[in-house]
Amino acid sequence: MTDDVVAIARASYAAYVTKDRTAIETLIADDFHFTSPLDNRIDRATYFERCWPNSASIEGFEFVHLVPDGDRVFVTYEGRTKDHRFRNTELLTIKGGKITDAEVYFGWSIPHKARPGGFLDAP
Repeated sequence: MTDDVVAIARASYAAYVTKDRTAIETLIADDFHFTSPLDNRIDRATYFERCWPNSASIEGFEFVHLVPDGDRVFVTYEGRTKDHRFRNTELLTIKGGKITDAEVYFGWSIPHKARPGGFLDAP
């Protein structure tokens, strides 16, 4: 296992595309925690129950930013499913060659639902 945070990040997204649960399990630490607008520091087991099934619909990721910062990597990507494109940003913390924490910040659909220079009203 490499300690290159960018390589580890890329490998984790590749596991989603290839639906390789064994690969992602080797990249995620036993004491892993995941936080998103919908999840508040869930543990590894809950992550695999709740989040891993999303891999079934993921067709690809195009990286906009992969920026290492010590034991962290900031990742902005455009994800793709069969009928949807979206942009998210994540902060992954990697220690000892494994992802220990993931913070996900949801972005928007592509194309954006608001017209250029415009906005959407909050629900």
